[in-house]
Amino acid sequence: MTYIPISPKERDAMLQTVGVKSLDDLFNAIPKKHRFPELNLPPALTEMEAASLLGEMASGNENVREHMISFLGAGAYNHYIPSVVDHMLRRGEFYTAYTPYQPEISQGTLQAIFEYQSLMATLTGMEVSNASHYDGATAAAEAVNLAYAQFRGKRKKVVMSPSLHPQYREVIRTYSQGMQLEGVGDEATVDLENGPDSLIALIDESTMIVVVQYPDFFGRIYDYTKLVEAAHAKGALVCIVANPTALLMLKTPGDMGADIVVGEAQPFGIPLWYGGPYLGFFTTKKSYVHKMAGRLVGETVDSRGQRAYVLTLTAREQHIKRERATSNICTNQGLLALGSAVYMSVLGKTGLQQVANLCYQKAHYAASEISKIDGFGMCFNEPFFHEFVICCPKPASEVNEYLLGHGILGGYDLGNDYPALKNHLLIAVTEMNSKEEIDTLVAVLQEFNND
Repeated sequence: MTYIPISPKERDAMLQTVGVKSLDDLFNAIPKKHRFPELNLPPALTEMEAASLLGEMASGNENVREHMISFLGAGAYNHYIPSVVDHMLRRGEFYTAYTPYQPEISQGTLQAIFEYQSLMATLTGMEVSNASHYDGATAAAEAVNLAYAQFRGKRKKVVMSPSLHPQYREVIRTYSQGMQLEGVGDEATVDLENGPDSLIALIDESTMIVVVQYPDFFGRIYDYTKLVEAAHAKGALVCIVANPTALLMLKTPGDMGADIVVGEAQPFGIPLWYGGPYLGFFTTKKSYVHKMAGRLVGETVDSRGQRAYVLTLTAREQHIKRERATSNICTNQGLLALGSAVYMSVLGKTGLQQVANLCYQKAHYAASEISKIDGFGMCFNEPFFHEFVICCPKPASEVNEYLLGHGILGGYDLGNDYPALKNHLLIAVTEMNSKEEIDTLVAVLQEFNND
């Protein structure tokens, strides 16, 4: 945002209009004892001293590029990011721009969003994409909001797969409290060993949406076509939470008949960044576009016949409808959407497919080698992309602690969210993991098994 300073004369004119004599008078409603509280702060530092201190503090952090080998995924993945992505993001015209409220004067920003939308729609096999959400979990929750609005509140049941990311399920539950949703399927309702078809029994005429993940939280790949058909037969919508990298190799959710496809676009050009900020993508069918949260950029021509970009849909209705609005989301992750668009454009279809293939091949090599260790083995038989679950001879927390001692960031301890799976480790492998790193993981796990 750009802030224009005012002159003393302009300041006095505004104060007079408000009806006060000085700036201090504006704060009369605040008790004096609370206006300037004493803060227990250390002595001020010079810029040189502050830079040295901050550098020392930062050096205490370990990262997956310089210090550790990482096999941790569970929703955020360590991919290679071409240098051009960061270069483009740091250009002043993008880096300092905020989502435009007078959009037509920001043609560059609008075009970048339009390109991002086009790429995401193509990737998911859907018809439209919005300008993005804060993260994948937010996008999933907004899909539930869309369904609620589509049925005008007459349907209030959400069926969530127990193999949907636990954090996504929690965010959906938080969003759903005000809607008084019911009938939410979770671990207690559906056996994790069963596939998505077991969710069909939960779908009835009161169901507004079914939410599943592809590949699911455990890395398993399912074709949801039958589930989608069953949901549609009951009049319900289906939202598929997808890993964008996997979509370069797998059947698109659009081909399965999904109504909404959402997910986390962090794998596309966004670093791990200690957990954020990230980028939630949201795609759907044209018939639901007016119930979709967020912004939508469209292409048109101006009065001179030249190509131009405009906000064809923007969620300003919450300013008028308030609690009756479809959503209260009125912004987007424009800078990160640009980063993903640059990443997809630079790699191109062939490059993205190569990344997906490397992830797939390396993950299957790792799974094969780990399965040869006594006491370790694959927990599920279903096909997987680049994440898989390993059954361990001891609690996964102990395995990870041992790996950490050898400079390896292990997989995700599924016992954190599924108490019955405390001996289960979710391993993620990307193109960043070399054969030598995978062999090191296998060797350290073998040592752990022998101790």
